[in-house]
Amino acid sequence: MPERIDFPALIAGHTVVIEMINSGDAGLPVLTQLLRVAQPALGAAGMAFAEFGPTGGRVIAATGAAEWILGRPLAADDPDTVCLLSGPRVRQARVADLSGKLADELAGCGLRRMAVSRAEIGGHTVGSLHALYQVDEEPSAEQQGVVAYLASCIAHMYGDQTGLPVHGDGPVVAALADGLAVVDRDGHVRLWNPAAAQVTGRTAEQALSQPLPFPLPPSGQVRDHRLPDGRWLRITSGELPGPGTLRVVTFRDITDQQRRDHDRELFVAVTSHELRTPVTVIKGYADTLTDHWDSLVESDRRQAARVIGQRANELARLVDRLLSSTAEAGPGDDPPTPFDLGEALRSAVVDLPAELRRRLVLRLPADLPKALGHRPSLVTVLTELTTNAGKYSAPHAPIEITAAVDGQLVAFRVSDRGIGIRPEHVERAFDRFWQGESGDRRGYPGAGLGLYLVRRIVEQQNGWVSLRPRAGGGTVAEVRLPRG
Repeated sequence: MPERIDFPALIAGHTVVIEMINSGDAGLPVLTQLLRVAQPALGAAGMAFAEFGPTGGRVIAATGAAEWILGRPLAADDPDTVCLLSGPRVRQARVADLSGKLADELAGCGLRRMAVSRAEIGGHTVGSLHALYQVDEEPSAEQQGVVAYLASCIAHMYGDQTGLPVHGDGPVVAALADGLAVVDRDGHVRLWNPAAAQVTGRTAEQALSQPLPFPLPPSGQVRDHRLPDGRWLRITSGELPGPGTLRVVTFRDITDQQRRDHDRELFVAVTSHELRTPVTVIKGYADTLTDHWDSLVESDRRQAARVIGQRANELARLVDRLLSSTAEAGPGDDPPTPFDLGEALRSAVVDLPAELRRRLVLRLPADLPKALGHRPSLVTVLTELTTNAGKYSAPHAPIEITAAVDGQLVAFRVSDRGIGIRPEHVERAFDRFWQGESGDRRGYPGAGLGLYLVRRIVEQQNGWVSLRPRAGGGTVAEVRLPRG
């Protein structure tokens, strides 16, 4: 471990990060670049940032020797999570002294020490930044100080709410209370609380004695208003008792609620379309067979029967997704058992639709160790991941399935050369009913449940799944499971 931090490299790299922000970049790309800059400057083997919400956390950015941990959930009741959220804001720790399962996995990759700092807004933790080392020496006070500084920079990014949090119902929503303003009879602001500044981005100095930066609803009424940056506010107002004509205005950010409402409406519309398409085709071919059986040649009858079968399979898969998402399906109470991952993947491929099987390229090592989990559910996981890869890539482009061992974990990847995924969407893609932007939604139909189900199934087996853009174009979906 170097005795001194490479401050020139850190400053130069930080300048690049600031230039990214000034040019309009935000969220995960900026956060990941910050970690890439910090890792060599701190002499770390790897960096990781975990985002925390009310129910736990998830690693949303990672580099170097910690990159394998990307996407891993952190349970709220895990001893190490509890310690992190309740102890000193900045600390160093030996991996061997941690008691959670993750500590064993880190140690298995040769990581021995870490410097860690919480990122906080107004006393609320939004995440934690970790610099991980493969040496026994303690990170210096200088190194811990830089990690604390970088964590504060990340907290500032969360406060700006540009691309972060990755999960819309995450920690920032809890950190920001309702905005409160008092306005006079001319509509000028006389009081502007700190939460108002955080919600709107306007300081008290900028807001006082100025008109409200949004419409004022009539007393006792509620109005939803969209700000120029795309966020939504829910605004209420009422008159203050007394001789003056003052009104109190409260407002909160409801962007995530608006998104969820929109997602529900979209789900109904898309699902209706997805159901209607195969049903219409099935009915059309069935009517043709019924009305024109005698005039059809044998080959036409067989072709009609094949189409009916294909569309019925599509309909069955869609219904399975809908039922599974409602029941939060997964392995349930079945205990995890060791199984041959390579053999399970090869068997699962046999059950895939023929058009997908023709595109698959399997590269599985012969000595792949057993995984610990629920073997039958692997068919669902592989079907969803390969279907997704096929949907977002050219009709005849290959889809690669590979597998490897990583310490105490065994992983498999489904890689395509399709349109790829934007960095800020790698986590939202797992949200229920989420399907990307409207343009993509029109070109690539679906109900937005496949990846949601994959994450539910994998995490119930103590594994995790992540997406990342593939170098040269395309997307890589990676599933990690404990070794058997």
